[in-house]
Amino acid sequence: MSGVARWNDLAPRLISAAFMVLLGGIGLWVGGIYFAIGVWILAGLMIWELARMIAPTDNSGAVRLGLLSFAALALAWVLPSLLLFPVLVSASLVGANQMPDKKGNFLIFASATLFACHAMVLLRESAGLTSILWVIVIVVTSDVMGYFAGRTLGGPKFWPAISPKKTWSGTIAGWIGAAIVGLLFGLSSGVGANLVVISILVAFAGQMGDIWESAIKRQTGIKDSSNLIPGHGGVLDRFDAMLGAALLAGLLWVLGILPGLT
Repeated sequence: MSGVARWNDLAPRLISAAFMVLLGGIGLWVGGIYFAIGVWILAGLMIWELARMIAPTDNSGAVRLGLLSFAALALAWVLPSLLLFPVLVSASLVGANQMPDKKGNFLIFASATLFACHAMVLLRESAGLTSILWVIVIVVTSDVMGYFAGRTLGGPKFWPAISPKKTWSGTIAGWIGAAIVGLLFGLSSGVGANLVVISILVAFAGQMGDIWESAIKRQTGIKDSSNLIPGHGGVLDRFDAMLGAALLAGLLWVLGILPGLT
């Protein structure tokens, strides 16, 4: 790959990223139902993309599943926490029953997506703005450092059978970036350096979310989940790492392991 071709997607990536940062920043700052609705919309789009990847001939069914996912998350917002699991899994089961050959793939990934999106809302509302910003900054920093390190340094592939573009240099650079983020947030909040290890684990969970989506795309022979975001592909392509990171961070918060950040 020539030097110019290696960076030819950088401009649209930066423009799209700036737009997403603007919208996301407004939603994060306002919080409440406005942030929740934004997350639910993203969840619906991701489920729509997932359904189209697994069953590409049924676009109308994919649209219905996206709307159902939005409704399930909205319902989970107002129902007692004990009903959270059955509501979100039931929405995924409806979609899985419409997938002739890949019921398990859809059920597991769709459920993980819905729980991760609910975790994002939970972290914003219960853990606070700083905690959700910490997760987001970890994912963004890990992705950016991994992107530039992988493109610049290259080297051995991390998991070539599933994601041929990802390198060990980019993966490790992402961990280093997460450690720096954890140290900065830990020192500024009084939590201390203990947040460094947790930050690396959250970054790794994000990388696994990215790898998981790559595996599905390779199975289905699809390059991008959609073309909704110029330079990034689909919503799922952009937020797959956020799903993994939010799942782990949300679980740590529920278990009382994640320290409070203020």
